[in-house]
Order: sequence, then C-alpha cells, then structure tokens
Amino acid sequence: MNMMSHETTGSMSDRIWVSEATEKIEADFNRSADTHLIKLELPGFDDIDLYLKDESTHPSGSLKHRLARSLFLYGLCSGRIRKDTPIIEASSGSTAISEAYFARLLGLRFFAVVPATTSEQKVEQIEFFGGECVRVPATKIYDEAEALAARLRGHNMDQFANAAHATDWRGNNNIAESIFQQMAMERHPIPRWIVVSAGTGGTSSTIGRYIRYRPNHLTRTWLCVVDPENSVFFDFFRTGNRNLTNSRGSRIEGIGRPRVEPSFLPEVIDRMIHVPDAASIGTIWWLESVLGRKCGASTGTNVFGAIHLMAEMKARGETGSVVTLICDPGERYLGSYFDHQWVATQGLDAGKFRQEVEHIATHGGTH
Repeated sequence: MNMMSHETTGSMSDRIWVSEATEKIEADFNRSADTHLIKLELPGFDDIDLYLKDESTHPSGSLKHRLARSLFLYGLCSGRIRKDTPIIEASSGSTAISEAYFARLLGLRFFAVVPATTSEQKVEQIEFFGGECVRVPATKIYDEAEALAARLRGHNMDQFANAAHATDWRGNNNIAESIFQQMAMERHPIPRWIVVSAGTGGTSSTIGRYIRYRPNHLTRTWLCVVDPENSVFFDFFRTGNRNLTNSRGSRIEGIGRPRVEPSFLPEVIDRMIHVPDAASIGTIWWLESVLGRKCGASTGTNVFGAIHLMAEMKARGETGSVVTLICDPGERYLGSYFDHQWVATQGLDAGKFRQEVEHIATHGGTH
C-alpha cells in the first residue's frame, strides 16, 4: 500500500519551546497567591454581607490577568503560538497590559491595537511590559488586529471570540471556584448574588457555567451582569437581537461593547442592570472613602449594582451575601475618573450618585 503524509506539527525544537512556554506560565501561576476576598462592612446591612474579590493584585494589575493566561495557554496548546510568533490583540487597555506581561515572560513580541482615546497610563503600562501600541479609531480595532496579524504572520488572540472557551469553567482554580472556596467559612457561605460587568463576556460565562455545574450552587446563587452606557449587552439580553450595534464607545474602560461579542452568553445570566456612567464614577469616589484606595470605574459599575441588589434583599427581609469584583486600580485613571474637571466636561453628575450610594450603604435602603 502506498502511503502519503505531510507533517504540520513543527520541529522537535518547536515542540520543546511550547513545552517550556507552558511550564513558564504554570510556574508564574504557582508563584502567585490567590487574590484577596475583602469583606466590606456597611452599617445599613446587618444581615447582608458584601465581598469584593480584589483582582487588581494580579502581577499585571487587573482581572484580565486570568484571561490573558488562559488565552496564551489556549494558543500554545492549539498550535497557534510558537517560538517567535508575534502576538496581536485588540484591547482598550487592561487585557493588553496582561497579555504584554505574558508575552514578555515567553520572549514574544506583542502588539496592542488600542482605541485612540485609551488613557496614557494604560499605554505606558503596556509599553512597560514590552508591548507596542497601535492607535486606531475605536471602530477599527478588530479589522486592524486581523490585518496586523496577517502582515506579521502572527497570532491574533481575539479575546472577544475566545474568552468563553479558553477558560476551564469547570474549575482548575478559575475565578468562580476561587470565590466559592474563599466564601466557605463565612456566615453566608453560598452567595445569593455574584455581580460582574462584561467586556468580552468571558468572566460572566465562566461564573454562570460554574454555577450550573455545581448543583449545590445552582438553586442558591444567581448571576447579575451590570452594563454601562453605550454598550449593547443589556439591550441584547432584553431583546435577543444579536445584531445590535452602537457607534459610541463605552466611557467605562474595559467593559461595555459596541457590538454583541461571541463570548457573551445570556443563557447563563439571571439578571442584568444598566448602570449610568455617572453612577460608576460616583461609586468609586465613595468606595475610596471606605476602602482607603482608588479603583477603576468598572469596579464602580460592579459595586453600584451589588449595593442596589442588597437594598432589594433587605426590603424583602432576606439575608445572605453578595460578591463582586475589584477589576483594576484607580491609579490608571487619575486623568479621567478621578479628575473632577474631566468628569464635569463629560456632563456627568457623579457627586449625586456618590451621595446615593453612601445613603444606601449607611441606611440600607434607597429612600
């Protein structure tokens, strides 16, 4: 019998490099302790507890560190990332920072295709980890990332398409498993609500799937996704129209999308809340006064939704716990969300929402 074959898996040196690359990523993970779960004491809620999982303490400084690690392992084990493969990502900042971190770890060149309005602090951090930034209009980042990958013969990470299936949602110390393990010794160990915002949709998909994977959680824990202005996720969840688009980009960096992303899975989400941008910013102003440090505005989106859910629980006479996330540090936004003049030029009355959140936290209700 005549046999024909064609090898596509690369040389032995390529395979050794991939093996060493995955070992470097796993070693980096092994060096990192889990992120802290902070209990926030609120005088208005004696029988309802609020917890903030502090994802800003990852080595690259944000929740996106988990996603970047998963995307690199996914690319390596899928045969798409090899020695000297340029890495390209379309990102508004935090994902690019985290991917630049891992690219430097593996000795790979990294290009971030970022919207022209991305904050200088984020650009500087991408460059600190050795990344190179390509600025384009926000509506062009997807096309430019694909074109750049083709020109360089590189790998487009495409976080928006791959986030939902690059992460092992069944466990392996993903963010969902970590939350439930850290809550195990609390007075209300099974959260009533977990509240997250959506950029790619990967985090909400991971948590929602994990809840359904664990029967003990499925009947006791509900997932709420909070969405900022100029994002189509909330309207998609409400209407089911996957073709929705928005010509304006989100002012809350890292979350909200002008189109429905493949990784956003509404089927695993129990509720969505639309949060005004002024509320997101006002909430981080208040949060600094009780936490003692600054957080990014996506954290404000999360906490605003969580506190309103707590107020609803109290009005119904319920007890329990609510868990949400600190996504990244506020020092990245000193020239925007923490600059009161910048906020005023955006036409946002964040002070009103700061007072609203403070009232709810103090008195346990919205009135």
